Amino acid sequence: MYNDSANEADGFNIGGEGFEFSEKTIRLGFIRKVYGILLCQLLVTMAIMAIFIYVDEVKEYSVANPWMWYVCLVLTIIILIVLSCCPNVRRQFPTNMIFLSIFTLCEAFLLGTVASHYDQDAVLIAVGITAVVAFSLTIFAFQTKWDFTMFGGLLFVLVIVLLVFGLLCAIIQSRFMILMYAAIGALIFSAYLVFDTQLMMGGKHKYALSPEEYIFAALNLYLDIINLFMFILTLVGASRD
Repeated sequence: MYNDSANEADGFNIGGEGFEFSEKTIRLGFIRKVYGILLCQLLVTMAIMAIFIYVDEVKEYSVANPWMWYVCLVLTIIILIVLSCCPNVRRQFPTNMIFLSIFTLCEAFLLGTVASHYDQDAVLIAVGITAVVAFSLTIFAFQTKWDFTMFGGLLFVLVIVLLVFGLLCAIIQSRFMILMYAAIGALIFSAYLVFDTQLMMGGKHKYALSPEEYIFAALNLYLDIINLFMFILTLVGASRD
């Protein structure tokens, strides 16, 4: 992530109208690449989830073998750390695509194991709500004059508070607290989706991602949508119990 004003001082935005046109073209190409990758990730995720939901043998095996969830979770965390902390890995092709593909498969498998514990109707409702919310927030992020890129620190603090609240919910086991936890989580990751979308957009926003970080941008948006789906699924599932 970089600061646009700093880049102006370094001569990044100096060069007249021709340079501004070139920069805009690069940014639009970057956005198209990010959404192309994101679309592939979401399609793969939904296809694998469908197997866990509609194939009874797979669903029953997943429910009877919770170790699958833990293995996927560990692999997901490891790859996420590598992609987040190693710029050379996420910027070098095809290594970045290989790691992102493995991460997507692990995350899809993880979501499949979770979805197998819910009714098909609950999962489909959560998918529909997530799609509507994600699309609406994306349009909002592109149209609004509010700059959400300044609130990265605040959002990080809210995530830490959410994690602590989640541990408390796991101990107390209250249906009301679970509903509250899921609702707050959905709100936080809705804000994160707007935040990460504006980071990708660049332009007049205070902070922006470099066009080299298309893997990182796709990863951020993918995780925002997945986390939003998980919290919405928890809300739907808890409300139907």
